[in-house]
Amino acid sequence: MPVPAHHIVATPPPFDAPPYPVDIFAGRTVLVTGGGSGMGLAMAKAFAQGGANVAIMGRSIERAQEGAAEVAAIGVRTHAMSCDVRFPEAVAAAFDEAEAALGPVSLLANNAGANFPILAEDISPNAWNAVTRIAIDGTFLCSTEFARRRIAASEGGAIVNNSAQYIWTGFPGDAHSAAAKTAQATMTKKLAADWAPYGIRVNAIAAGFFPHATSTAGNREGGTEPLQNMIPAGRTGSIREFGWLSAMTCTPLFGGMTGQVIVQDGGESLRRSLIMPDYVPPRERADGPWGWK
Repeated sequence: MPVPAHHIVATPPPFDAPPYPVDIFAGRTVLVTGGGSGMGLAMAKAFAQGGANVAIMGRSIERAQEGAAEVAAIGVRTHAMSCDVRFPEAVAAAFDEAEAALGPVSLLANNAGANFPILAEDISPNAWNAVTRIAIDGTFLCSTEFARRRIAASEGGAIVNNSAQYIWTGFPGDAHSAAAKTAQATMTKKLAADWAPYGIRVNAIAAGFFPHATSTAGNREGGTEPLQNMIPAGRTGSIREFGWLSAMTCTPLFGGMTGQVIVQDGGESLRRSLIMPDYVPPRERADGPWGWK
């Protein structure tokens, strides 16, 4: 059912009106994994809007460079790097490179990930590892590399992780990503407890639907309207909202918050009720396990 015209649908401020001062991250450097496009790029831009220098890490150096160019247009220093976050030596080298170019990394945004719709019984070991190792191993390796450096320098810092709102319910055709994102959320809480005495805060955003150019949801037939119709807020998320909230958790404005997994999904996870469409098992859905091809 389309969103009725009389429903109030709140919209975010324009991109050039971030919800924090333009110098709140001045003099600081953030490293964003998977920051060349999509949600990672939104994170990178949000930190840049607060004055941070931005190191963008990605498996594809070309994509990382493209993202860095977009971020640099905001008026901050940037550096693009190629790194596979599944390997500790590569992660350590990337931190060395970022700090040589932009100075000590005091903020970290873990966004690197992979996902695709597939039924659980069809997931090969390679496919499972492709998703889980990036999200779980990558988040752990980048976070621990970050923490060791901050602890050695006797300085604090902040980490934000990109999780997902389906960590509590699972998602059809998403056993690999649901498992990885759930581990990431649990890791967020444990790392926050371990590192609180060192002034290192760790939080996560359990994101809902934020369609963008490289997302499946953003390119499906019919656009985003079918998604908007099922979300209580009446719309999908704007990618800049996700970037802003991610960066906000790392500001002094949220200095007392750590170990939290914040749901940002327009209420989509709250819509369960007695009156819902008939359940169709994922294998029997004409348009694939996610409901679209």
